Amino acid sequence: MPDTEARQKIFAAIDAGFDKQVAFLQDLVRFPSLRGREAPLQDWFARQMAARGYAVDRFTIADVPDHPKMAPMVDVDPAGSVQVVATHRAPNPTGRSLILQGHIDVVPEGPHEMWTHPPYSATIRDGWMYGRGAHDMKSGVSCMVFAMDAIRAAGFEPAADVYLQTVTEEESTGNGALAALLRGYRAEAALVPEPTGHTITRTQTGTIWFRLRVRGVPVHVAVAQDGTNAIMSAYALINALYEHTRGLNAAARSNPWYADIKDPIKFNPGIIRGGDWASSTPAWCEVDCRIGLVPGTTPEQAMAGIEACVKAAATGDAFMANNPPEIIWTGFQTDPYVLEPGSEAEAVLAAAHASVHGGAMPERRTTAVNDTRYYGLYFGFPGLCYGPKGEVAHGFDERTSIEDLRTCTRTIATFIADWCGLKPRA
Repeated sequence: MPDTEARQKIFAAIDAGFDKQVAFLQDLVRFPSLRGREAPLQDWFARQMAARGYAVDRFTIADVPDHPKMAPMVDVDPAGSVQVVATHRAPNPTGRSLILQGHIDVVPEGPHEMWTHPPYSATIRDGWMYGRGAHDMKSGVSCMVFAMDAIRAAGFEPAADVYLQTVTEEESTGNGALAALLRGYRAEAALVPEPTGHTITRTQTGTIWFRLRVRGVPVHVAVAQDGTNAIMSAYALINALYEHTRGLNAAARSNPWYADIKDPIKFNPGIIRGGDWASSTPAWCEVDCRIGLVPGTTPEQAMAGIEACVKAAATGDAFMANNPPEIIWTGFQTDPYVLEPGSEAEAVLAAAHASVHGGAMPERRTTAVNDTRYYGLYFGFPGLCYGPKGEVAHGFDERTSIEDLRTCTRTIATFIADWCGLKPRA
């Protein structure tokens, strides 16, 4: 814990810079950084970090070597997927190094008329900021940047190397976080300030994305019985996959991490395309789907289960039995991750949380994914997921709590000071 005087100076610097932090977050939200369109925001962020005196590295997923956990990209060019790392180098480091990482890609906003405020307006009302990505997770990005700003403004700097990273692809593959690791950026701990409402993420499920591709025989609807309807065939496969998911959730009742969470494995047919004409039976249909997996199951096992389910459903259909549907693996192929209790990094974060909130740090078990799995599973150092409070991730009127930004920034600044150590700024 920083001494009382240092802590007071850092918290005062957070308060003094808070209006700038809110404006910074508004700027982040106003970039429509959808998949494949993140580069303008990343270029802006790189300039912001360079102006602060950081050494800035801008690179793409195409610039790093391949890795077994690099997932297939979804309809975007890896050479256009830009990552940014801003580095604080500590001369003669005495503390422990740290990665602070946040994703800046956002999911599509849906029909704009169904939002109360335009989705990229970053409107502030009644203590909340509204906008796509305001909650998930540009709020956390602002916290990590301004925690570092406050430490420096208070006259200190971390006594170890700190890497501030903004990555892409968190919402579809995770390849951005992996690319930064493959670029060579390692540390003794990583903090990903996803909007957890000031809780530590203990467990996350894995995720598999796949595309069902179904064919049919087009005929005039007047003689529909002579053709086949690819959309209805896809519908039969979707129903089979829902039944498959019910079986998986029944088995998950004995999982040590998810036994007390109802139906932790989520299946979702998320995008559908098909057919060419309302008066013709559709000759094709594609459905993009997502399914989860709990700890103890590998992506390969989950994918084999999907294949078996689709094959069985197709075998029972007169047309699909002779014209098998295709499964295309596209996007997430992620392992579940458990942050095992007992790491020093978690203990330091828990102490930082207690010093700000006055109580123990709660934990959560999520049925979604975040990037911390890469650090903990494949690169041998703890990945902590902890961040501010918000609401309606991926939905209409997504929003983040303004006051919680301040609270979370205090916690992160305290964690940086405790984990990395402090020394007077040169």
